Amino acid sequence: MQMANTVISVSNRLPVAIKNGELTKSSGGLVAALEGLPKEHYEQKWIGWPGAEITDKKEQKQIGRKLADEYGCIPVFLGKEEAAGFYEGFSNSSIWPLLHYLPNYLRYEPEWWEDYRKVNQTFANKVLEIAKDGDLVWVHDYQLMLLPAILRAEAPNLRIGFFLHTPFPAPQVFRFHPCCRELVAGMLGANRIGFHAFNYLRHFSGAVRRLLRIETELTQISRDGHTTALGVYPIGINASKFEETMDSEEFRQRRDEFRRAHEGKRLVISVERMDYTKGIPHRLEAIDDFLTKWEQIDKIRFIFVSVPSRENIEEYQHLVEEVESRIGQLNGKYATLLNSPIHFIHGSIPFVDLCALYALADVALVTPLIDGMNLVAKEFIACQRENAGLLILSEFAGAAEELFNARFVNPYDSDAVAAALIDALSTPVDQRRSGIQAMRERVIRYDAQHWARSFIEDLASDPVDDAGIGKTNIKEANDQLRRAIEGGQKIVLFLDYDGTLREIEVEPSAATPNLAIETLLRRLEQQPNLDVTILSGRSETDLEAFFGSFSFRLIAEHGASWRQPGKKAWKRPDHSLKYAWKEKLLPILRVYEQTTPGSMVEEKPSAIAWHYRKADEEFGGWKANRLTQELSALAANQPIKVRHGKKMVEVNAAEINKGTAVARVLELLPDYGVAICAGDDLTDEGMFELTLPRLLTIKVGSGSTQARFRIADPAAFREFLGDLFK
Repeated sequence: MQMANTVISVSNRLPVAIKNGELTKSSGGLVAALEGLPKEHYEQKWIGWPGAEITDKKEQKQIGRKLADEYGCIPVFLGKEEAAGFYEGFSNSSIWPLLHYLPNYLRYEPEWWEDYRKVNQTFANKVLEIAKDGDLVWVHDYQLMLLPAILRAEAPNLRIGFFLHTPFPAPQVFRFHPCCRELVAGMLGANRIGFHAFNYLRHFSGAVRRLLRIETELTQISRDGHTTALGVYPIGINASKFEETMDSEEFRQRRDEFRRAHEGKRLVISVERMDYTKGIPHRLEAIDDFLTKWEQIDKIRFIFVSVPSRENIEEYQHLVEEVESRIGQLNGKYATLLNSPIHFIHGSIPFVDLCALYALADVALVTPLIDGMNLVAKEFIACQRENAGLLILSEFAGAAEELFNARFVNPYDSDAVAAALIDALSTPVDQRRSGIQAMRERVIRYDAQHWARSFIEDLASDPVDDAGIGKTNIKEANDQLRRAIEGGQKIVLFLDYDGTLREIEVEPSAATPNLAIETLLRRLEQQPNLDVTILSGRSETDLEAFFGSFSFRLIAEHGASWRQPGKKAWKRPDHSLKYAWKEKLLPILRVYEQTTPGSMVEEKPSAIAWHYRKADEEFGGWKANRLTQELSALAANQPIKVRHGKKMVEVNAAEINKGTAVARVLELLPDYGVAICAGDDLTDEGMFELTLPRLLTIKVGSGSTQARFRIADPAAFREFLGDLFK
């Protein structure tokens, strides 16, 4: 596989911080992951905010040179107020709560949104200063959700990746945010979006469908000629750093010191950032329940390591006060002359000390209310090289999908957490050891470097020009048509309308031909040797209103009604068809209309259709499948065809379909050179299944198809026709 030369990582913060004029490099998991990329394939650069306000231009240049020369970093300098509105305001007081299913913490100020937009644009400007066509740009996390779309608009030949390090909530939660549509659309600028867990991917796909009304597939979304791939990439820890630390003499000394300090105690460790998503008050309630039932208070010790976080945000200040007060109450309630059960450390501790505590702990209590991944759980497992500790893990942490031998709990159920803790401390050592070993092997194997390589390699292999979406290159059809045009041959076009020439609207009546479509059709009308048919499931009335002024052949209701070129009157070729079945089936569709809010029944002379474009996405799809099955069972004894198209289920006479209509037209035009059939959904597959000579079939959009060629969307298809017929 051909690799790109440069990876440009873009995150809110650089891996190097400025403090008191000094540069200090971070040793976080993301840094380790990217350092693990093979240097022979990738040159790495990093763009981000250095964490301090620097207004002096001369100082900015000096720091910029030093960051670039020593660390490969490019700083984005932000003003203090701008950074506060962008980071503490919009990112952490507005988006963060919703990503973690806590809308009661949501705060929104229009000024924050402006700061967020401006800072994303500032980051984009910095990327565009250094990026070249073909570079890989990897954007990280919720602070930069708008950045992929900005970059896509300015530099479409970049390969842009986006990774969300948090959960992505259910669509009905994310839609609470006033800017939800803009944020989702911003992410879709990426070639590839990565999530920690499949649920997050599924929720994002659902949000795209509900908020932007875009059809999606499980792992890709096509929009405006661009396709975004979706993938699951569970992040890992810096496994080599943990292994090296545990091999060191300093680790052995600190482990032995801690063992003596806590001699005779069962250790339960809890390590978190001080954040309301971590469920620390709920955990303290569970510990209270546990201590009322545990008889050996002198032989149990909880070690809480709480890393300060976002101390300028009011909610976090209140949380610190609440946690410290509650721990004081519990120690006062359960302390004995020999032991205070909870040791609370509000601050960072040396890495070697953390490893030593992990290695000695009998139990790790990791019970966030929800978490994108939670690397604490994996860190604890990695350090259980000699011990046989047990992990109690929230079922709402992303890590729960990987650490299969943990004890899973609902963090909101304090009684259940307390019971799990009692059970864990009572589990025999051999049983604990057998469970921990398999998880440890996975944690070490699938570490942070494996995560970064997996994402980058997939991004590098994603096509920049993805309009083909896996089908035969449309250039082949283009070349064949050009030869026919140059040779003066007759060309026949069969064009579906909704979803093919025109983007689909939630309200079908709103999908009138816009200026771009009218301009294109007038150009087609003036072409010599070109025969155009617009065939649709729409009624005569709609097609007459939309295209009555054009001299094209119009075919309504999938072939039931025709208006020949240059004629005014509509005719129904199959006069002998009977539609008595409509009276029997219409009541069934009316029941679905009644029981599915947002759906409607449309009656046509030759067909009946149930539309559910305005219904709830999942409920409407489920009801549509049920209706299709019910009608298909009845169709066995009726001369009808049931079609499940885009947001609709339609029933019409079996003899009436677009394939039959196309074949009938081509019988009247035996001297044609090339014919094109273009459509977007299942109702067009009848055309695509034809095996007539010199027939080119084009699917517009995603989804399985019998068509030979594919074009990404209506805009790309209009451009395709416009380039051919100038």
